[in-house]
Order: sequence, then C-alpha cells, then structure tokens
Amino acid sequence: MSALSNITPLYRLSAPNHPSSPRVCRETVAAVLQATGATALVDTARLLVSEAVTNVHRHAEHTRAIHIDVLVHDGAAVIAVKDNDPDGVPLRRPVNPHGEGGRGLLLVEELAYRWGVTWLGGEETDRKQVWFELRAPE
Repeated sequence: MSALSNITPLYRLSAPNHPSSPRVCRETVAAVLQATGATALVDTARLLVSEAVTNVHRHAEHTRAIHIDVLVHDGAAVIAVKDNDPDGVPLRRPVNPHGEGGRGLLLVEELAYRWGVTWLGGEETDRKQVWFELRAPE
C-alpha cells in the first residue's frame, strides 16, 4: 500500500466571479463527488454550492475569483467557498414568500450536517470562506 493512499484528497477549483460560475462550480463539485464515490452527496452539494457561489456573485462584487475546496473522506465532504470580501458577513435574511432570493443560508442550515464562516489571512483578514459539511444518510 502506498503512503499516498492514506492522504485525504483535497480538490481545488477557481472560477471567475461571473454569472455562469454557479452552474460551472456546482457541476464541477458534483463531478468530484461522483468520481470519489460520494454519490449520495451530489444533489445536496449541487444545490448548496450553487447557493454559496450565487451569494458571492451577488454580494461580493469586488471578488474577481471564487475559490472552492472540496475535501472528501469516508462518505462525507467538506466544501468551502472562498471570496475576497472579509467585511461581508453572510446573514440569513427574512424570506419573502413571493421573492426569488433569500433562501441560500436557510438551505445550508437545513441540509448541511454543519456549516460556518471562517475569516482567512491572520490579523489582516483579506478573505472569508463559507463552508459546509455533507454526510451520507445512514
């Protein structure tokens, strides 16, 4: 057995902050999960990645590139969506039942095993990541 077989795979994706990025990112993350055998997580990952990347596109307009890390291990995945807007705090907004937006973090709260926001860059924070963990149903 190779020493590399004990390493938990981490996949990285970078995409421009562009209207097409939610679709491209969700399908790329879905492909990673399918290729690593985490097929039970694909549908939820597609939805949550799409919501997180859409939030970056809508609310972090100064972010030129969106970076996504996908860590797959033992039927679970941790997905982190990073942007360059350390001041924009992701907040759940009141949902307008007739509106099209405002449900992203509600969906993350409901569908992820756990989730959070981490600020990156030390004392001089220059970016943040919204991350969520998905686990296969038992």
